[in-house]
Amino acid sequence: MRPVQLKDGVYWVGVVDWNRRNFHGYSKSPMGTTYNNFLILDDKVTLVDTVAEEFWGTLQCNVAQVLGADRKIDYFVINHLEPDHAGCLALAIEKYRPEKIYTSPMGQKAMMAHFHYKDWPVEVVPTGSSISLGKRTLKFIEARMLHWPDSMLTYCPEDRILYCNDAFGQNWATSERWADEVDRHTLEELMKAYYANIVLPYSPVVLKILAALAEMKLEIDMICPDHGLMLRGDDVPWAIAKYIEYAEQKPKNRAVIVYDTMWHSTEKMAGAVASGLADAGVSVRIMSMKANHHSEVMAEVFDAAAVIFGSPTHNNGILPLMADMLTYMKGLRPQNKIGSAIGSFGWSGECTKILTQWIEDMGMELVAPVKVKNVPDHEALAQCYEQGKAIAEAIKAKLN
Repeated sequence: MRPVQLKDGVYWVGVVDWNRRNFHGYSKSPMGTTYNNFLILDDKVTLVDTVAEEFWGTLQCNVAQVLGADRKIDYFVINHLEPDHAGCLALAIEKYRPEKIYTSPMGQKAMMAHFHYKDWPVEVVPTGSSISLGKRTLKFIEARMLHWPDSMLTYCPEDRILYCNDAFGQNWATSERWADEVDRHTLEELMKAYYANIVLPYSPVVLKILAALAEMKLEIDMICPDHGLMLRGDDVPWAIAKYIEYAEQKPKNRAVIVYDTMWHSTEKMAGAVASGLADAGVSVRIMSMKANHHSEVMAEVFDAAAVIFGSPTHNNGILPLMADMLTYMKGLRPQNKIGSAIGSFGWSGECTKILTQWIEDMGMELVAPVKVKNVPDHEALAQCYEQGKAIAEAIKAKLN
């Protein structure tokens, strides 16, 4: 895609990655993604972030279309050192020879760890620091653990633009650059999925940083994340409100049943639990680990009040896909959840004990599990149905 002018003298010079399907090695992104970065034309020409190394040629082309043959890049601002944003940093420094490279205190450490540089003109800009580009000023705000220790936000008061790196991002490859040019529902679902799979463990940090930004009384016309679509106008307060909502993790009247099954017995149990939940007025989603990627499950679990985990006993344990899901979910540290377990077994029967231990380790409120030997009969399925109703009662108590 060609460069896009955001404001007078400010350009998007990023890349659309139409074919990205696996994001950071753990999150599925079937819609592709973008690597957004920005070029500011002023007395000091400034590049904000770079792109993944494989797109170095595209970045050079976009910069050349904006700058022409005569102007050079004076400053780099590096908000985050993760390779999808700084992958071609060394190549860019070698080509453009900037006078200064601005990054956070932790960014300097990460830059050294990633690139082992010797003579780069790096200048550390902790929170409260600012630089002049000429007509414009850039102000820096450290955002440690949103979602890496080096993360930083850059704000331009003259343009009223917040360059926010991974915050407010979505994985979505489009020809459009602005959120107001696409379907709002799809945008919201993708922003929520990005938050649930990447930002969720750092929700306390999100609330702290958003509160700090509010205290600064920044006037923000545009939010420019490094993934997905940029936000302007009414989408700015909408996105901030959504991030507060996400970070507070207030559950909704929803339940997710996530399971794996060997000979369909646990699957049948899941259906009976879902019936009990639905008949009690709870919206429920059943998700097989054979059919769903763990990041898709996490996007559904994110705002659900309850999660029911199902697996048969397998080699005195649980099925590998369920172990993968539980490991992934525990690392994301979801809060304010009710948990329960279901499973069938042939002889040793450890499944629900293991699942219950995971539920307790994640700090979820426990509803008693149901375990069935071999194939569930009508009586066993009735027990699962009642379990669903019990979970629904626990949800209503939590929401009231």
